[in-house]
Amino acid sequence: MNTKITLFIIISLILVIPSASAQEINVGEKAVQKSVEVVINDDNDIHVKHIVSSSNSPRQMKLIDGTIENLTITDEEGKEQLLTVIGDNESVMIFPSSNNSIIEYDLKDVLLLKDNVWTLDFLYLETTTFVIPEKLDLVFVNDRPVYLDDKKGFACHGCQMILEYSVNEPKNMMKVGWEDKEFFVEIKTFADIENFEFNQSAKEISFKVNDSNQFVTTVIPLELLWGPYAVFLDDEKIYFHDYTNNGTHVWVNMKPDTSGNITIIGTTVVPEFPIIAPLAVGFLMMMVPFVRKLNLH
Repeated sequence: MNTKITLFIIISLILVIPSASAQEINVGEKAVQKSVEVVINDDNDIHVKHIVSSSNSPRQMKLIDGTIENLTITDEEGKEQLLTVIGDNESVMIFPSSNNSIIEYDLKDVLLLKDNVWTLDFLYLETTTFVIPEKLDLVFVNDRPVYLDDKKGFACHGCQMILEYSVNEPKNMMKVGWEDKEFFVEIKTFADIENFEFNQSAKEISFKVNDSNQFVTTVIPLELLWGPYAVFLDDEKIYFHDYTNNGTHVWVNMKPDTSGNITIIGTTVVPEFPIIAPLAVGFLMMMVPFVRKLNLH
């Protein structure tokens, strides 16, 4: 009887804790989370799912910051559990259960669209799996490109990141003819592109970007122009990333902060391409890590 009275008092305290003081009060130990999954769908809506290990005592679990909607708690059999929210949707109380608990909700007002780029400023100090819209093959984490190919997403450990991506990014296909060969250079960007040129003697590709602060990804055949590369905006060397997908092409990505002329300079150019199997080239280049603390799934 005393246990029931104590539990009732605890629940009553939780229900009346004001938002301003909720962050200062811990009711129950921290919940042990087996997994956290953030799903971004094709409409750029976010759904979150936490799976929390069973426990013989009350546990407290922090929710991801943002506007929380459609919050539910069930057990593994789909049975609804008592839902107790702490503060203004900062945390939830999970009561003793012999089954794992599943907490789900929609997360609003955190994924923002600006200059054709969707941006999520994310902080949640648990290993979190992100499932990305299927139509995307490239996202950016802290300005670094993550090529997903046929992967569904990636995992972020102790996760603090800026996630960015563009939907339906235009693709500009530029044809380069050299003697009896034809090559295609693909430029993916929302920026307006013009004056594309390939200069064989200077070992460079150049084009003009007429917009600022837009991701520009140039897919270059390795047989046409092989790295290491240097990238310039007008006459100033700028920061960029290069990485390979299949051993035959390299992805060179940049985000110029102003409009201007982009020049990508390589070290080996057609017909000087060395006699190395393209797959071996790709393997060597993929050994360079391009995302810190990320594992693709």
